[in-house]
Amino acid sequence: MSNTRTYGGYRTGGLWVAVGISFGAVVVGSALALFGMLEFDEQCAQGLVTGPGELGDIRYQAFPPATICEFEHGDVTSIGGGFVLGGLLWIGMLVLLVCLFAALIAEWFEPELGGPFVEPVSRAAKLRRTAVAFFVTGSAFLMFYALAGWQLLAGPSSACAAGADWGTNPPTTLEYSFLPPQATCRFTSGTTRQLNPDWVAYLATELAVPALIAGVGFGLAWWRRREERRAIRQRDAAIS
Repeated sequence: MSNTRTYGGYRTGGLWVAVGISFGAVVVGSALALFGMLEFDEQCAQGLVTGPGELGDIRYQAFPPATICEFEHGDVTSIGGGFVLGGLLWIGMLVLLVCLFAALIAEWFEPELGGPFVEPVSRAAKLRRTAVAFFVTGSAFLMFYALAGWQLLAGPSSACAAGADWGTNPPTTLEYSFLPPQATCRFTSGTTRQLNPDWVAYLATELAVPALIAGVGFGLAWWRRREERRAIRQRDAAIS
């Protein structure tokens, strides 16, 4: 008797294809938006970009990436803040997130065989593919978190002074947190600023969500595989 049994697993190939396409679209679109931001603030300040009224302030938008010049009676943005590219980037991000979470959560379940969206899969194969998903999402979280929070990990109370030669007047760390990886730095001039831009700090934290979902799927697959192997050993012992 074969020791390999098949169980139901949702077909997630199409979801992963959609994840790959939307991710590529977001990366390319964001690159175009970032390119459009180059010197856009200087052009506004020098009057090369005209708007309704006098220029009031210049601010930066994290996503879609854009420089926004605030005039007296309205705003003028770089290409990333426009309706076309900005809308496409939001649509691409929405498709990416929905398909990613759907694909990861689908690995939690073992539906009955026979459905149009169900395929036969062994628990060993399920364990392998959930392990790959957990490794990829977990690695993405750890790498981005390390880039955003290495100063905190090296020394939270002195995070603002890490990585630079400040002489005898390093900036002081007023407060810090690990989730999100953030700190408030005060300089000798009395001014304060955040260690990381807010979008970087929160993205580093939000990347933990897909890693957690993938980790649950991997844990369930490992537990089911372990129980299957135990049942096989008990069956073989009973036969012998």
